[in-house]
Amino acid sequence: MLDGIQHFLNEASAIIWGPAMLVLLLGAGVYLTIGLKAMPWRKTMAAFGLLWRGRKPEGKGDITPFQALMTALAATIGTGNIAGVATAIALGGPGAVFWMWITALVGMATKYSEAVLAVRYREVDERGRHVGGPMYYIKNGLGAKWHWLGIAFAGFGMLAAFGIGNMVQANSVADAFESTFSIPTWVTGLVVTVAAGAVILGGIGRIAQVAAKLVPFMAIAYIGGSLVVIFSNIAEVPAALMTIISHAFTGTAATGGFAGAAVWAAIRFGVARGVFSNEAGLGSAPIAHAAAKTNDPIHQGMIGMLGTFIDTIIVCTMTALVIVLTGAWTTGETGAALSAQAFATALPGVGNYIVSFGLIIFAFTTILGWSYYGERCAEFLFGVKVILPYRILWLIAIPLGAMGKLGMIWLLADVLNGLMALPNLIALILLSPMVFKITREYFAK
Repeated sequence: MLDGIQHFLNEASAIIWGPAMLVLLLGAGVYLTIGLKAMPWRKTMAAFGLLWRGRKPEGKGDITPFQALMTALAATIGTGNIAGVATAIALGGPGAVFWMWITALVGMATKYSEAVLAVRYREVDERGRHVGGPMYYIKNGLGAKWHWLGIAFAGFGMLAAFGIGNMVQANSVADAFESTFSIPTWVTGLVVTVAAGAVILGGIGRIAQVAAKLVPFMAIAYIGGSLVVIFSNIAEVPAALMTIISHAFTGTAATGGFAGAAVWAAIRFGVARGVFSNEAGLGSAPIAHAAAKTNDPIHQGMIGMLGTFIDTIIVCTMTALVIVLTGAWTTGETGAALSAQAFATALPGVGNYIVSFGLIIFAFTTILGWSYYGERCAEFLFGVKVILPYRILWLIAIPLGAMGKLGMIWLLADVLNGLMALPNLIALILLSPMVFKITREYFAK
């Protein structure tokens, strides 16, 4: 029976993440970028200025605009930035990195639109908290006849959270501790559960406070380690970049332990891992942005789009360059093991610790951020009474994920993530005239 379920999930994943979904995700991003007249690219530096000012709130909400982005990044920067990039390169060759960049560049417009709509159509719940996200902008923006679509998103999101945001991450942490420090998985599971519980039970305020401290620290530390490798091989960087760009259009011949990959493989794995990493179009990040203390949807949209830029253009590129510069991508390794080998080759004795600690902290913050996403989806479906039971279930799932064999959980998470994206992309396209209109009006002023 389990074999049958696994076969079904494999088939479903191949269909959901097949050409149609990748075209829809990229197509929506291209359409929104054109409709916004490439504003996300033109206003990137202005958005960083808004982020700096966003540490001080300027409107109604529960957390500062800065904390909202850090919460979104906490959920976004995870195993995808280390294991996901490595997997994309292992399956699609270095050219996959180029398609990750393209996904991120058009994904900035998607993430901008998500955050704009999240703030514009958010609500205040029975506890006085600001709640929003795709389910709310479907309900309040598209009207009663589309309410079923919001319910579908919330259902998929509530369940997907336990995969991508909980058990998969807990398993990555436990695996990293076991392979690096020989700590049993059950010990890691218990410690992570207690640490996560101390944060999650405090609600969005405490999650945002922890994210605002951990996310900048972990990103700077990981980028710093990557830059040491890059600068020590600075003469080879132009050749590495040319390898990435040329292989994006020509495919990659077999070399070393690498089996070779066609152009379609580079596109497929680059786009799929790019979306898994930055979550543009998935509909997760706007749930965090809806809680921001702001009266201006445009400001929060601009801050929101930086999530994709930071996650993929900066952090994922660091991992990719280290893997390509060291030549580790030809060894036949994949996933986190490939990233660890690349760093260990460049920085003997400390490189594997950079990957292990990066993976541990990235995965832990993802558990925190996704707990909030899943909780908001559950609240949309069942009301505020579900919040405490959901948090308790969330904490129970952590040690199960840490000790389990997660092949099927990975597949299920993959399927549910794809199903989350569909209602969100439909809503984004239908509500895009509103996004274009208020953006035009804002910049006309």
